[in-house]
Amino acid sequence: MYFLNINYAVLLAFVAALLNIIPFVGGVVGILLCMLVTLVTKSPSTTLYLLVVFSAIQLIDKNVLVPKIVSKSVQINAFVSIVVIIISASIWGIHGMFLSIPLTAIIKVIFDHIDTLKPWGFLLGNKIH
Repeated sequence: MYFLNINYAVLLAFVAALLNIIPFVGGVVGILLCMLVTLVTKSPSTTLYLLVVFSAIQLIDKNVLVPKIVSKSVQINAFVSIVVIIISASIWGIHGMFLSIPLTAIIKVIFDHIDTLKPWGFLLGNKIH
């Protein structure tokens, strides 16, 4: 936002970063708040540039960084975590999205400790044994 010469860039970036902590809706609320302030203080084209930049950042964050971080912390493959979130969201909605990764991690631990289910635990995991 500083490079787009937006007024109150540091404050808006800080607020957007804090709101981004809230899953699913925080990033959208942060973008809308920043766009509203930019629309009032700058031109509509600057607001459009801000939307493009924020959308690209959110796309990279939500689809690349978060799955890799989650996969390292719970030992689940990044692709499996994305697929599990999508499937659980289609079945149970937002509640399923929140519960999908912890439930998958629990299932993976159970699979890793039962000899006949170890291949399934291997498929869910991100380490080569």
